[in-house]
Amino acid sequence: MERKKKNVFIQGAIPPEFIAESIAKHQSKHSIGAHNIFLGQIRADNKEGKVVSAIEYTTYQGMADQKLYEIREEAFEKFDLSCMHIYHSLGRVGVGEICFFVFVSSPHRKGVYQATEHIVNRIKAEVPIFGKEIFEDQTHQWKVNS
Repeated sequence: MERKKKNVFIQGAIPPEFIAESIAKHQSKHSIGAHNIFLGQIRADNKEGKVVSAIEYTTYQGMADQKLYEIREEAFEKFDLSCMHIYHSLGRVGVGEICFFVFVSSPHRKGVYQATEHIVNRIKAEVPIFGKEIFEDQTHQWKVNS
């Protein structure tokens, strides 16, 4: 079964209202018994005496879309999922704001935990999304995912 792509890049921070609306939309899906959500938030890391104030994200959109599609399809085959949504910010996102939102649903709770961790780890390792850490003094460096 071919599923619609539901990977979305959002300009700037992902608003809390968007996350709440995404959850609310699933109340009408009565075969779902469990949801799991991962939210990535920008930290004010201190690196060699400089404090991060924002991260500016860029991507190779076509490559990223393809890799997200592959990760998504593989997760549907590996785990008992009803639906999955992946959102990532592009552009500047300030400290304390949400930049990464993964929302996984399943008939039962067991699979959503494993699926979420698997999906997040693969995205961080494989999808060409690049973050430039902007420090309070406006200097920057490229972020290395951990």
